[in-house]
Amino acid sequence: MKIPTIPADFSTVGDGAPTLHIVLIAPEIPPNTGNIARLCAGTQCWLHLVEPIGFELDDKHLRRAGLDYWPAVRLSVHKDAASLLAEIGGGRVHLFTARAERLYSEVRYAAGDVLVFGSESSGLPKDLLEAYRDRRLKLPTTDRIRSLNLSNTVAVAIYEVIRQRGWGG
Repeated sequence: MKIPTIPADFSTVGDGAPTLHIVLIAPEIPPNTGNIARLCAGTQCWLHLVEPIGFELDDKHLRRAGLDYWPAVRLSVHKDAASLLAEIGGGRVHLFTARAERLYSEVRYAAGDVLVFGSESSGLPKDLLEAYRDRRLKLPTTDRIRSLNLSNTVAVAIYEVIRQRGWGG
């Protein structure tokens, strides 16, 4: 089974509500991406995967983690982050990285915002971190770990946006 991708106007979801974009740069672990896809389906977020992707999109572990929710996922695959960000346009970009000073909860999120997350092993590319220096955010952790699990981080970020903006169903 090949996971469907949906080319469309990135500015809104099917009901016309402004979209929250979730961008995964070079994801490597199928279950993380599957969990995030399921979360995006349940919260009407648009999921963008930026190559290289460390697995096939029809990978059985990816399908298993996403269960039967894949048809409800607004999914796009992109060759690189720069073209994706140019294509999405409009929204503010927020980079989630363990190497940030500002907490994710200190931001006022808006419709159309773009939340960007790096790969599990190497995080975000240095050029993106430099380009969006004032848009780097972190979740608080102790110094006992390097970072949190990717799918957990995405979940916390999405639900912070929902908490601030309210749940439209």
